[in-house]
Amino acid sequence: QVQLVESGGGLVQPGGSLRLSCAASGSIFSIYGWYRQAPGKQRELVARITSEDSTNYADSVKGRFTISRDSAKNTVYLRMNSLKPEDTAVYYCNAFSVITRRLYWGQGTQVTVSS
Repeated sequence: QVQLVESGGGLVQPGGSLRLSCAASGSIFSIYGWYRQAPGKQRELVARITSEDSTNYADSVKGRFTISRDSAKNTVYLRMNSLKPEDTAVYYCNAFSVITRRLYWGQGTQVTVSS
């Protein structure tokens, strides 16, 4: 059974940092992504990393967020620095399974940036 479990969200002051984790299990995954959805807005891509460690970022987070992965642990991370109130959202990870050729999503973790 494929499972993606996010952790690391919470409340942080503007300018602060958080690190999100997403532990994947039940398959072999190639591409991982972090998305976010703020209230009343569509879900948007934040960052993506491939099995070759190629990365891409949304313009709004470039230079502040870093995506990385630990292949041995099947875990992807999102390091978020210099957080802004507009980063407040539910953050979701997804992963593409090379076995089932399907995209799987985690349950989401809330990130709130507020003073």
